[in-house]
Amino acid sequence: MKSVKTVLAVISSAGIFSIASLTVAEQSPGLMNVDISNVANNIAKNIGVDVSQIPETVQVRVGVAAQVCNVAANVLADRHKSGVGSCTAEITSPELDQTVRRQIKGVTQ
Repeated sequence: MKSVKTVLAVISSAGIFSIASLTVAEQSPGLMNVDISNVANNIAKNIGVDVSQIPETVQVRVGVAAQVCNVAANVLADRHKSGVGSCTAEITSPELDQTVRRQIKGVTQ
């Protein structure tokens, strides 16, 4: 009986921590949602995965988002403050590639 309670407690804790980490990511200041569907093929090639593994969006720092979306960082920062924290990538970058790689590893492991 004690081991069942322990297992249930571990499962509950894991669920809570998963939700908490998603909430932190959504509310993290300075992070922007970037639609990477236009550059998914390039990212897949750069990181050596099948394009089907590339997510549609990722969260990156405002500076990275500004670079890959070809939008001034101050414009994105203003958008972020007003609740519109997103842009569409026109190019990729090593930082964006690494972010996607980390996200894929987190999803598949």
